[in-house]
Parts: sequence; structure tokens; C-alpha cells
Amino acid sequence: MLCAAIANAYGCKVDEGSVHPCIINGHDYGELLYSLGVMGWFMLVTIPGGLVAFVSWLIFLILHRVAWRKRMTAGIPPTIPPPPATA
Repeated sequence: MLCAAIANAYGCKVDEGSVHPCIINGHDYGELLYSLGVMGWFMLVTIPGGLVAFVSWLIFLILHRVAWRKRMTAGIPPTIPPPPATA
């Protein structure tokens, strides 16, 4: 993780338990590094959630394509009529 690399480069401690001071060029970046480190834990929820959403979308797409192909081979027109032709 980027926050751990920055903290190690400047000799600071970063963990998810509490904020530790980290002075870089005269400014304390401890709270920012702590926030970045804790945000890394969000991937434990977002990656599986995104995977479930993607698989659901893929299943829906496949079922839609199968139904659409059956309609087209049976000669059934689409359910939405084409717009009226203008002269």
C-alpha cells in the first residue's frame, strides 16, 4: 500500500489502531496516512460486492440474449414498435 511505503520511507508507524505522528517536511501527515491505511480495508467489502454485481449483470445479460435470440428466430417482432416513418 502506498501509505505504508510513505510511512516506511520517513520512519513513521502506521496501523489501523490509532493515529501516530508522522512529520514530513515539517508537517504532520499522521492522520492522512492513517485514513489512507484504513481505506484499504474498504476493499474487503467493495471487491466482493463488485464481483457479485458483475456476475449478476452477466447472468442477466446472458438470459436476455437467449430470450432475444429465441424471439428473433421465431419471427416475433420486438416489443417496442419502430418510430413512425415521416414523408
